[in-house]
Amino acid sequence: MLGSELVIRALAREGVRTIFSLSGNQIMPLYDACIDAGIRIVHVRHEAAAVFMADAWAQVTGEIGVAMLTAGPGLSNGVAPLFSALHAESPLLLLSGDSPTSEDGMGSFQELDQATMTRPATKLSRRVSSFDALRPSVHEAIAVAMAPRRGPVHLALPFDLLTAQVPDQDPAAPALGVEPRPVSDADLGVLGKLLTQAQRPVILAGPSACRGHARPAWDALTATLQAPVISMESPRGLRDPSIGAAAQGIAQADVVVLAGKRLDFTLGFGKPGVFSANAQVVVIDPDATLLERAHSLLGSRLCLALQADPIAALQALAQRQATSAPRHAWRQQVAQAVASREQACPVSPPPGAIGSRHLCEQVQTLLAQAQEPILVCDGGEFGQWAQAFCRAPVRLINGVSGAIGGGICYAIAAKIARPQATVVVLMGDGTSGFHFMEFDTAVRENAPFVAVIGNDDRWNAEHLIQLRDYGEDRLIGCALAPTSRYESAAAALGALGCLVSEPDQLGPALQAAVQSQTPACVNVRISSQPAPVFTTASASVH
Repeated sequence: MLGSELVIRALAREGVRTIFSLSGNQIMPLYDACIDAGIRIVHVRHEAAAVFMADAWAQVTGEIGVAMLTAGPGLSNGVAPLFSALHAESPLLLLSGDSPTSEDGMGSFQELDQATMTRPATKLSRRVSSFDALRPSVHEAIAVAMAPRRGPVHLALPFDLLTAQVPDQDPAAPALGVEPRPVSDADLGVLGKLLTQAQRPVILAGPSACRGHARPAWDALTATLQAPVISMESPRGLRDPSIGAAAQGIAQADVVVLAGKRLDFTLGFGKPGVFSANAQVVVIDPDATLLERAHSLLGSRLCLALQADPIAALQALAQRQATSAPRHAWRQQVAQAVASREQACPVSPPPGAIGSRHLCEQVQTLLAQAQEPILVCDGGEFGQWAQAFCRAPVRLINGVSGAIGGGICYAIAAKIARPQATVVVLMGDGTSGFHFMEFDTAVRENAPFVAVIGNDDRWNAEHLIQLRDYGEDRLIGCALAPTSRYESAAAALGALGCLVSEPDQLGPALQAAVQSQTPACVNVRISSQPAPVFTTASASVH
């Protein structure tokens, strides 16, 4: 058999049935092998889109997402979304074609040190160097991607290894699962004592806890440990509109457990004011370097650091001790803070204009009526309104990396993963332009979704920064053309296009989009507004 067949058969044995890809010379042998293996190739219009889609597949399903790119610029075009997948904690395998090993150092076509390029954005990056390593490398890479903390991995596959005849190999996939590091009874005892004695504990969880398939386990821990869990996956950190005024509750906690939540800029590096001066901080993380960071940033405020899978450690604690004393008042206070949508300085749109909040509330009405809604929110100022006022059991956002523009790709992959779902993506007019051509992919792949564009003719986040820091007379480079007709561009690619410029047009346009059997683009002219920041007047618990 060919080396390419070994690779694809290894993927099939791992349960892979869908690959996101853009074709190219060096991966044609892999394409051919997919036919006999029954693996679907979703063929995209840009390499970055393939990686974004694999990321979304992983987030929606909890399975490994697979992207396949060609060599040289094909691979380099797909590197940026790896950074997003790394910070979103998405198990993703990127396979790339590579120049032949027999031509190393000779100036081969598209010769590039791919592994060095992708290594900073992956858990594992490797160039396969021999026929014998092809199949085991695939299994090992997937095992690493799926192990705590989950994340992307990359294998570069030289063309001569893919096209050579190789001996058939044992079809049985090896058991390469990475076992989580166990927590000692002594450490569990210390952690249990801290949580039992706490009056106002809070558990901050990382992006993996935001996934729909992980939520039941975290909800069970909240009930057993009687400690509220706040999941964080936004680059805006404590100012993330989707967690309301949670920062006010976190600042009052007497025990803070970072359960897989990185101590970084999103938590103000743990500086005074983020946590109470008297708060005891616990860090549970599979990454030893993040424990070292916590020691460096927190000093004596760090009372316990455990290298472990956080959910496994907390579940072990929950099994070991009875339900903690109820903290009804504290849990209610934190819940109210997270749910708060009270703005300190609300700004209303001009009369007759469509405001971001009104648009998002209209979209939420549709999501609430859907049997299986999936919500995708891109970044930017409009994206923050969407994250604040729209919700669904499955939600994908641009993530801690702060990357923008992947929303259309996420929506397509989510629809392919869950064909019966109603998938809605909300994004600004700026972010929509990154991968707008993927409407063509959605049409070809029969993946109808609804794209709602909040269109204010500008990159509003950057516009507001310039306005604040430099003044109105020094605005530059943030305006977009008011003549752009996104709905017409989508229609030209085979989608349904709707333009909304008046409030009474909004409801019918959204209904038509949801009922459409094709992808739909609803271009909504909105009043430009800054992202919301929430507060709460609820009483403190002492």
